[in-house]
Amino acid sequence: MPMGMGPGWGRGRGRRRKMRMIGFVPEVRHFYPALPPMGQPKQPIFMTYEEFEALRLVDHEGLTQEEAGKRMGVSRGTVWRALNSARKKVAQMLVEGRELIILPQGNEIPRNSQDSQE
Repeated sequence: MPMGMGPGWGRGRGRRRKMRMIGFVPEVRHFYPALPPMGQPKQPIFMTYEEFEALRLVDHEGLTQEEAGKRMGVSRGTVWRALNSARKKVAQMLVEGRELIILPQGNEIPRNSQDSQE
């Protein structure tokens, strides 16, 4: 697991992370190159559900960053940061032929689970 995402993550200095609304938990959470790596395998790239959701809403569904922020329950700036990070990770995966693993951070709420709570 990447550094900073283990048990107890989010406790300590600074503000507590706001909960993020996500449309769904991705079914496929692991991508890897079809060909085995030549030489020493490279470290996998870790993407959060928040980054995946920002990428899905803006690049796949065609929403603006502001609309995506409203759906996720965060600011447009937060969506912008998550989207930039996700795009960089996808590009890195493709260019360098590295694995991509999508992991939760523990502050995501699938939208359908909140609907059942009301």
